[in-house]
Amino acid sequence: MTVHPILAALRRHKAGVSLIVLQIALTLAIVCNAVFIIGQRIERLNRPTGIDESNLIKISQAWVGAPSGDDAASIEKLDALQRTDLDTLRSLPDVKEVAASESLPLSGIIWSSDISLSPEDKGLTAQSAYYYGDEHLRSTLGLHLIAGRDFNAGDILHHTIRSTDVSPVIIVAKPVADKLFPQGDALGKTVYLDGKKPSTIVGIVEQLQTPTTASWGNPFAYNSVLLPVRLDGTSASYAIRTRPGREQAVMHEARKALLAVNPMRIMPDAWGIQSFSDIRAKAYRADRGMAILMGTVCLILLGVTAAGIVGLTSFWVGQRHRQIGVRRALGARRIDILHYFQIENLMIAGIGVVLGVLLAVGLNLWLMAHYEMARIPLFYMTAAVLAMLALGQAAVFVPARRASNVPPVVATRAA
Repeated sequence: MTVHPILAALRRHKAGVSLIVLQIALTLAIVCNAVFIIGQRIERLNRPTGIDESNLIKISQAWVGAPSGDDAASIEKLDALQRTDLDTLRSLPDVKEVAASESLPLSGIIWSSDISLSPEDKGLTAQSAYYYGDEHLRSTLGLHLIAGRDFNAGDILHHTIRSTDVSPVIIVAKPVADKLFPQGDALGKTVYLDGKKPSTIVGIVEQLQTPTTASWGNPFAYNSVLLPVRLDGTSASYAIRTRPGREQAVMHEARKALLAVNPMRIMPDAWGIQSFSDIRAKAYRADRGMAILMGTVCLILLGVTAAGIVGLTSFWVGQRHRQIGVRRALGARRIDILHYFQIENLMIAGIGVVLGVLLAVGLNLWLMAHYEMARIPLFYMTAAVLAMLALGQAAVFVPARRASNVPPVVATRAA
């Protein structure tokens, strides 16, 4: 089959061809970038935290009327309140582990600073998030210790967040160890937190995501440090690991037990006691919503484009009924008529996808300049082109098949 008759026919329908070409180009440009954004959001949703997320609960609460000063008596009273809560939670039958823990991955509550190899932040540094907790923190979170030891009771300090005291020992996540000590000899080495007093690395955990999911935290998303400190304040948070399948029961019993010990506390229903699955859902709510929105937009655009191809091809088939009948009378087979319309659509779609690729690149460059978007990989471009060509062939098949069924006798009818 030669393309000359196809080109001649397309020249007679310039307006319709131009509209379909433009529609295909715009759809490819938007869908290509939208799918790339969806892919990035899904990748964020599936980022591992490094902890064992199952059967994990976070309790956040504040005492009413608790002392707020930095004097020794106030600090001791606050720490006594916290230790009483920990003992109370630890006594619950379905609780396996409890730890003082001011923050968890994805929770959004973050303390961060630089860790350096020398005082005053001189030389090599690694920006890191700090996790304050006691000797039960690592085991409660289910972190994998790959080197060194865990904290023990003798390592634990307690003070307010305003204290200038520095923990003599710390546990770091592997990305921090690798950045500061590329030779892999971080264990036992001395580092400086906030450029102050020295701390010794006594343990290394495999992975621990920082508490923030904000874009500013992406450069150090897995740079985390465990500090053996119970933070004393008018509020305190706890991490609880329950027995399998007992999360809801423990959440209910923990509230009752804590209020029974000291009813003068604030523990809101919305965030006072949460399972880690709820924390994850809230942290990535915006990403999940964006992915759903973009997916919906893609489906609508693809549906409209397919409908446009079907409509235009059906219109052309109606206009060419007698011509198709003449070709059939001259010996054209049904498969020849079907191929005619498929090749015609392939030529239109081919022009559209070439223009669409140029628009997709331009849109991606604009997004990179204004919204910190990454450069779209060639894979997405290739997949989008193949998808649009396949969509065109699928959309044209039904009207093309109807055209192939036009009988030769149509050629004998009056125009």
